[in-house]
Amino acid sequence: MASAPTDRTTADEAQPVRSPCIKVCVLNAAEVCVGCGRHIEEIAGWSQRTAEQQRSICEQAAVRLRLMASAD
Repeated sequence: MASAPTDRTTADEAQPVRSPCIKVCVLNAAEVCVGCGRHIEEIAGWSQRTAEQQRSICEQAAVRLRLMASAD
């Protein structure tokens, strides 16, 4: 039995995204925070971004952190 479509996805997408900041605010030479993986411009503009943009930034930041960890 198929369930009726809901507005849950839309509601979830509108929810604010928690900042990935872990209070280790140190920028590397590429101006990327070694704590959260965000670029300085992403950090500065965080509150002006949509939830969708914030989720995208978090995904990109996670990739950057993995790359930084593998480079060590």
